[in-house]
Amino acid sequence: MTQEVLLYEKRAGIAWVTLNRPEVLNAINMRMRDALWEAMHAAQDDPDVRVVIFRGAGERAFSAGADISEFGTAPSYSEARRARHERDLWGFMLAMDPLLIAAIHGFALGAGIELAMCCDIRIATPDARLGLPEVSLGYIPSAGGTQTMPRYLPPGVAMHLVLTGDPIDAAAAHRYGLVQRIVPRERLYDDAESLARRVMALSPEAVRLARRALREGIEMPLAQGIALERLLAEEALAAADARRRG
Repeated sequence: MTQEVLLYEKRAGIAWVTLNRPEVLNAINMRMRDALWEAMHAAQDDPDVRVVIFRGAGERAFSAGADISEFGTAPSYSEARRARHERDLWGFMLAMDPLLIAAIHGFALGAGIELAMCCDIRIATPDARLGLPEVSLGYIPSAGGTQTMPRYLPPGVAMHLVLTGDPIDAAAAHRYGLVQRIVPRERLYDDAESLARRVMALSPEAVRLARRALREGIEMPLAQGIALERLLAEEALAAADARRRG
């Protein structure tokens, strides 16, 4: 029987998405990318899903990145670009309503850390190693890494990581703000779920609007961002008043 490269399980409002190719450090191949596309749409369309938690199968990696064995196997470069444009997985993740959490252990490299940077919160274990090694393989990050990493790290640090391909450890990632929390390996998924439950206890509308203010406002001049915040705050208050009136 063909191995499922991605596992999707919903439990009490949380969708657990497991990258399931541990024999190749959960490298993201085309099958997994297609499965992620379907899973993200399933989570987005399911009103019961409030949080999505990503994790990697096995003991060695969240994901070591794109499956380089598939490089050059597309019918043509233009066809590969067209297919990725039609299924903009990373862009879709950035626009999703459910909160996204990455529970990272071991290697999170290339497309693995790029997937995690599309999440709202990243939790890591002490053994995590995070980086964008693409230049060492003769190409550049192509799943948003050159754009998302400078938004989380100081620009000089992001420049160093992208241009050298050197990874950083969990402690440095936490110090720079790339991950928000470091937890022991045995507590990784429990802590991720506990955090998810805390968010789920809050107003769904307030969380959604606050995330929108953060994600959209960072691209705007300050005055425009403050105007957006004011507009969304009014929307949140109106929703709260409607709930109180029943």
